[in-house]
Amino acid sequence: MMRRDLIKLAGGLPLLTGVANAQPGSQPFQRVRPGDSGWPSEARWQVLNERVGGRLSAVRSPLDACKGGDRAACDALFASFKNPYFIRDNVALTQTTGWADAWVSQPSTYAVAARNAGDVAAAVDFARENRLRLVVRGGGHSYLGASSAPDSLLIWTRPMDSLAIHDAFVAQGCSDAPQPAVSLGAGNVWLRAYAAVTKTGRYVQGGGCCTVNVAGLVQGGGFGSFSKQFGLAGASLLEAEIVTADGQVRIANACTHPDLFWALKGGGGGSFGVITRVTLKTHDLPNFLGGAFGAIQAHSDDAYRRLIARFVAFYRERLFNPHWGETVRFNRNNLFEISMVFQGLDQTTAAATWKPFLDWVAASPTDYTIAAPFMALAAPAHFFWDVSFLKKNLPQVIIADDRPSAPDDAVFWASNLGEAGWYLHDYESIWLSQGLLAEDSQSRLTEALFQASRHWSLQLHFNKGLAGAPAEALAAARETPMNPDVVDAFALVIASASSAPAFAGVPGHEPDLARARREATAVAAVLTQMRTVAPNSGTYVAESGYFQKDWQRAYWGDNYGRLQTVKKKYDPDGLFFAHHGVGSEEWSADGFTRLT
Repeated sequence: MMRRDLIKLAGGLPLLTGVANAQPGSQPFQRVRPGDSGWPSEARWQVLNERVGGRLSAVRSPLDACKGGDRAACDALFASFKNPYFIRDNVALTQTTGWADAWVSQPSTYAVAARNAGDVAAAVDFARENRLRLVVRGGGHSYLGASSAPDSLLIWTRPMDSLAIHDAFVAQGCSDAPQPAVSLGAGNVWLRAYAAVTKTGRYVQGGGCCTVNVAGLVQGGGFGSFSKQFGLAGASLLEAEIVTADGQVRIANACTHPDLFWALKGGGGGSFGVITRVTLKTHDLPNFLGGAFGAIQAHSDDAYRRLIARFVAFYRERLFNPHWGETVRFNRNNLFEISMVFQGLDQTTAAATWKPFLDWVAASPTDYTIAAPFMALAAPAHFFWDVSFLKKNLPQVIIADDRPSAPDDAVFWASNLGEAGWYLHDYESIWLSQGLLAEDSQSRLTEALFQASRHWSLQLHFNKGLAGAPAEALAAARETPMNPDVVDAFALVIASASSAPAFAGVPGHEPDLARARREATAVAAVLTQMRTVAPNSGTYVAESGYFQKDWQRAYWGDNYGRLQTVKKKYDPDGLFFAHHGVGSEEWSADGFTRLT
């Protein structure tokens, strides 16, 4: 009997694994939605609920409060969108509310608040057996919309917040020398990880934004403020516990499932399985961590061009090393902004580093005005993520979760406020090769930066390129799936445009699409200009354009073929789907229909 005849006889039973690869002439594999004949009955959902200990829930959006006409309640809800902890604790929401002409944040139909790998495995099995669209959400920070999908079952890793410090960790099945490490449940945020590890006199490489979840950042490769010294978060991965598409709980490390382990160190989140726990190596904690801030206003285009040229040369001379990270911004109004961090330097040394540049500016008072006084601040490193210390000594750099029941240590950097609940108009990035810092190339880089700033503001994120990092960090990055361009890049250019949290159909809070499209055009012009000096450069998957062209090469370069092999081995039927994730070219844009 033909296989398709057996399927017909099965009637309403779920399609068997492998039907995704349909026979020629047959209907393509289609995931089911509510209302479809194959959608699970209430009785089947109840079975799943029992398997996960009552942690399955029907998702209800808080935006429903806006449908009743209570404008005050709706406005209060949108004010809460500026609190990333409020968003983190609501399974229906994501940290980005949408992207113009790309995607909108929409809640799943059901969600499992997973507390352990067994809960995750039960949800994975249920989704596979019932042909459901599956979504994985930790902190919900995906700019590309991977944390959200309507008509889906969502696995919410928020409750998995275990944390264990290891003085002598050896990965399962390995015989390497023991080393200091930290194991983190997938639901942890980086603030908690930093605070715990630094109290032991160690450092773990994670993300700069403290409310980002650990597992997603690691799978994207993961840059943090101090990556110029400590490298990628993904490169620090020693072991992961992961549930794969067959519902198996696996340990992946250099000795067990090494191919999967490699893919998890930068192959993109939501493509290979659901990570439930990561173990990351820890590093010696520097004596000091700090920041340098200021702004300079140029009085003419010519003066601004000369200011950019001087900074490019100064960066190459004094800042192109493992000590310095984070950003400078070039604005359309000829304003140059400094917002950098440093490690391993005391405050006096950090300030002295900038003196030649500031003296150069001061020597031309008719051309430049100090728009914001330059400051270099440093503190013993163990205070950097100490909430009590920050509240007492630097309250202006943090914002607290303002809900009545919020814990005292729930804070986030004030500089990340704009990203909370934002609605993106566009967000683009590209790496710049260290060759552009050579004396004979600096003029080309200067002109590209100047011309780009005529269209829209842009930033150089120095910690998101590893050129200038120690040899150990570079070698570790080469053992990840990330585009090899990252090792040669001294910075990542980012240009973006956004507005306040917005949703179509909510009066007073709808996106201004006309404005969004104008600004997206300006952002695109910035990247077009920067590609004149970096025509074939790749970019960082977690901070890139929704409509990224040639995304396979841009994100992973020659590593993409190897990632595809891992994907087909551990997820042959494409249960795990993410926009521009490995294998996503085989699916419709919404992840519901198999194309090949």
